[in-house]
Amino acid sequence: MSSNFEKHNIPDKNLQVPSSIGNLDVSMYSVRKPPFSIYGLYRPLEEPEFKRIPDEITKPISADLFSLGRSSAGGRVRFSSDSPYIAIRATYDKVGKMPHFPLTGSAGFDLYIDDPDTGYSRYCKTFVPPFTIEDSYESVIQLTGKKLRYFTIHFPTYSNVRDLWVGVAPDATLGEGLSYRNIDPIVYYGSSITQGGCSSRPGNCYENIITRRMGIDHINLGFSGNGKAEESMAHYLASLSMSVFVCDYDHNAPSVEYLRDTHLRLYKIIREKHPDIPYIMLSKPDLISPNSYDVNLRRREVVIDTFHYARTHGDINAYYIDGGAIFRGAYQEMATVDGCHPNDLGFALMADAIEAELNLALTQNKI
Repeated sequence: MSSNFEKHNIPDKNLQVPSSIGNLDVSMYSVRKPPFSIYGLYRPLEEPEFKRIPDEITKPISADLFSLGRSSAGGRVRFSSDSPYIAIRATYDKVGKMPHFPLTGSAGFDLYIDDPDTGYSRYCKTFVPPFTIEDSYESVIQLTGKKLRYFTIHFPTYSNVRDLWVGVAPDATLGEGLSYRNIDPIVYYGSSITQGGCSSRPGNCYENIITRRMGIDHINLGFSGNGKAEESMAHYLASLSMSVFVCDYDHNAPSVEYLRDTHLRLYKIIREKHPDIPYIMLSKPDLISPNSYDVNLRRREVVIDTFHYARTHGDINAYYIDGGAIFRGAYQEMATVDGCHPNDLGFALMADAIEAELNLALTQNKI
């Protein structure tokens, strides 16, 4: 069996990525059909391609936002099977490829095994896309023997996935996956960091980490470079059913003045529809960037001002996380790939900080 790494003169066979499923007998099933359950995506059973938000919301705002709305960040599919291997076949309208972002994160899928007794999800392996991927790929993960397992597959964070099929052995069972807690999802709104740039694989972006730990579904509405809290976007966000709203778009506001013009407005619009849910505000985590420290302090003041407005107006369900404190300490110089976008360490630190605030907020709200 050939591999893309062989074609690029990588001698270590442990780094080779199979380019096809090979001689395995595999029965493929569309994840849009039962018994699969899809989470985090907009009308996945009706739309012709996977997306996170309606086109009629994004298209009038900008072409970039329209494209980003079709990225599958935060998408998950859950199912169960006793197959000794799990395969996928994925087709794309657009494959995200960037110099500072592993292809496994921007375009790959990863597989978790879910414990039905504890709900804990354990990382299994990644469906690694070939280096030369253009519009589709197939991949298979071998498991240890045939027994009933529950699975979660995370969708890529920066690619537009048209279709996904899951393959199992022809004689294997195929059933429903585990369910999340019976509350509305957490909605995250923000920037490229929120979308998942630049985690090494999709399961490592902070929202997916938190969902696995807390068992609460989520919707990832991070839009790379385009989380700007436009008024029409704010009203769309307010229309969603949610248990918590996490506001993380500081990075994408073009200026301090723009942030000040939109941050409190977004809060007020969300609060009109959701007066009692926890509302968590983050300031940007790369506060100490040497060339923008002063302006970052001013941006943080804007976020704090919104928080103070909420609390002084009696909103006991408003919370603030100082993003500048997240990457401080022993790992401060190791948490990003470029001084801005988190690597896996950075996302783990963000997940720790946000999960702690979520636990506080949800306990106080008795959810």
